[in-house]
Amino acid sequence: MKSRVCIIIFPFFLLVFSFSASAQDERAQMPPALCNSYFEVNIGSINYPFDEKQLEDGYTFQSVTVPHTAVRLVLCGYEFNKYLSAQISYMRPVLWVQYTYNNGSAYSESTRSVWMNVGSLTIKPQLPINDHFTIYGEGGLCIITRHGFEDPEGTPVVKDANYASSLFGGGLKYHINKKWGLMLSAAYSPENSKVKQPSTSFLSAGFSYKLLPLTEIQLEKTAKMGYIHPKQMIQIGYSSNVLGYGVNNFVSEGKIPVFWGGEAEVHHGFTINYLRNIFHGAKVFSLDWGANMSYWQSNVNKDNFFTLSVFPVLRWTFLHTNPADVYFYYSVAGPTYISKVTIDGRDTGEHFTFQDNMGTGIFFGEQRNLNVEIKIGHYSNGNIFPENESVKIPLSLNLGYTF
Repeated sequence: MKSRVCIIIFPFFLLVFSFSASAQDERAQMPPALCNSYFEVNIGSINYPFDEKQLEDGYTFQSVTVPHTAVRLVLCGYEFNKYLSAQISYMRPVLWVQYTYNNGSAYSESTRSVWMNVGSLTIKPQLPINDHFTIYGEGGLCIITRHGFEDPEGTPVVKDANYASSLFGGGLKYHINKKWGLMLSAAYSPENSKVKQPSTSFLSAGFSYKLLPLTEIQLEKTAKMGYIHPKQMIQIGYSSNVLGYGVNNFVSEGKIPVFWGGEAEVHHGFTINYLRNIFHGAKVFSLDWGANMSYWQSNVNKDNFFTLSVFPVLRWTFLHTNPADVYFYYSVAGPTYISKVTIDGRDTGEHFTFQDNMGTGIFFGEQRNLNVEIKIGHYSNGNIFPENESVKIPLSLNLGYTF
């Protein structure tokens, strides 16, 4: 299951490519629609008093463990001016709540987990105290999602929940410089007795990073470097599990997990992608947006389904040579329509989900018009719905043409 969300800055990228900048190479300048946007990472202590009140009638409460370490990610923030911002965030514990319960003589004592996360859209009034310190408040809408559990006969012990609520908070920010900041913050969402959901509070410390336009000196450096960053690309791809899922498992279940697996596994599939570059640095980093259509067949029941996605691509070209440029890329939280929600008997949630890809590739040819890429993929709703048995996409080979 995912710890990111998701939530969701990335449809925003569909618009920014249409904006131009005044520099000689418009893609070397930060797109105007991204300037003054920011992201945040907050780590702290979450508290929600789960107890016997969340159990359905007939079940006996034994104990509950509530891990308190949690993260809150602001994946889409925008500063309108120094007094007002708006942001979309995702908050969840690192470890889930654990219940130990029984229901008399029918079953022995059992321990099960309850998953919970909070996605929010809030307004953030700000008051600068001086050049370095700002105090701020926060208030708006949140969506709380809880995935409960059932007994061995399929009767809910703690029911699923998914509902809208409110979120309030505030904090203190220290501006290291124009881009970087440090925060102390708090957030609170009230209880909902109708679905037996306790209140949620979160105390944290974290950092923020703000995107700003590049300076003329930076733009001149980019122009002098002279590296080619392809503007547009069409790709066709084929996925197959002929080599198994070893790569997927290594990066999702290994010692350093950097990606996600999935309970439902794809046997093979076809995809067509369109990508457009909207920003690139002097040498290494570039940002694309993309769209794709894909057809898949599952591994066990041979279920056929298709997906339609839009997505961001974060690309790092770490090696430039005369014959080819080599890159690594990561794409996360691309809004997706998935045509089937039960795949190989796994409940993946709703028709809305997210696409994630990770891979490596090369651009080659004198003008870097040709492309070869290998990648793995993943579909998951990021726990914004109670059910989220995600989809694992095995190794894919993609061939592209840039123009």
